[in-house]
Amino acid sequence: VGREARLEQLRVQRQARRETLGRVRLGVDAGVAPGRIVAELRAVSMRFGDRLVVDRFDTTVQRGDKVGLIGPNGAGKTTLLKLILGELEPDSGGVRRGANLQVAYFDQMRAALDANATLEDFISPGSEWIEIGTRRQHVKSYLGDFLFSPARATSPVRSLSGGELGRLLLARLFARPANVLVLDEPTNDLDIDTLELLEQLLQDYEGTVFLVSHDRTFLDNVVTSTLAWDGPGQWREYEGGVQDWLQQSARWQALRETPGPPPTPDADTKRPTPPAEQREQLQKKKLSYKDQRELDALPARIEALEREQADIRARLADGTLYQADLQAAIALQARDGAIEDELMHALERWEQLGSA
Repeated sequence: VGREARLEQLRVQRQARRETLGRVRLGVDAGVAPGRIVAELRAVSMRFGDRLVVDRFDTTVQRGDKVGLIGPNGAGKTTLLKLILGELEPDSGGVRRGANLQVAYFDQMRAALDANATLEDFISPGSEWIEIGTRRQHVKSYLGDFLFSPARATSPVRSLSGGELGRLLLARLFARPANVLVLDEPTNDLDIDTLELLEQLLQDYEGTVFLVSHDRTFLDNVVTSTLAWDGPGQWREYEGGVQDWLQQSARWQALRETPGPPPTPDADTKRPTPPAEQREQLQKKKLSYKDQRELDALPARIEALEREQADIRARLADGTLYQADLQAAIALQARDGAIEDELMHALERWEQLGSA
């Protein structure tokens, strides 16, 4: 009963964090509205030496589109993106771009990090206030929306854990007026809460988004259209996300003069079995020897994690460790977050095996 209560408590805490993070979407600044057309490409081609990167490609990107780019490393996704945004000019073909484009790059935010700057200086250099759309907000309040306490606002960037650093970069990105966002592999090094926050922000963002990612689930949850690599220099546009691309690509392959077998999804694109189905499948068969041993060991594992977490929180509670050994305090903070995830997994696994 105690473990069930602990699992329910962890679920409530996680849901509360998600609801808190969700408030941030109210403050996204989409900048000055551009024209209806962001970019229009007609028969655009581009070479680098003997290598054909883009071959007679046509597309139109409109205001509010959320475009995913899919292709293997080296296919030319970044080159195509630069052609769309005007950082490169094509060898042939025409490009018409909209007016008033304000472009923000997530990777440039990461490159601009100053480890010695305080959080509030990184978000709003030289000012205690930031302008979010038509709303003026104190920088400490804004950081609070991203789960940073007012006391942490004066902490140096180097004191942040990986997940906290991801939230800080998102805070900086969405505090800048921009009507076009470019995110190149943004999900790298983000924790689950920050990843869900980013999904919400992008779904609610009124501007145009270009998203390069190998995370197909993330793409499916965000994009409205997909530019997919289909061979050297060949790019095709599909409505929807990865699953839509796979289905449409299969139909398109079937219409070719020399049709081949339709493409099959990679292992990571297959629909995962929902937890409810997993439990139902598990209940249909008796526990294996391995699963029974795992079930027997889980109570001791859970108790050990809870003891370790209690010890860590006791050491961090009075704050003296932050002054005596900052790096040790940061490491303990990171371990505390990892234990939370391990506890959730262990308790859910215990519940799953115990119900068989």
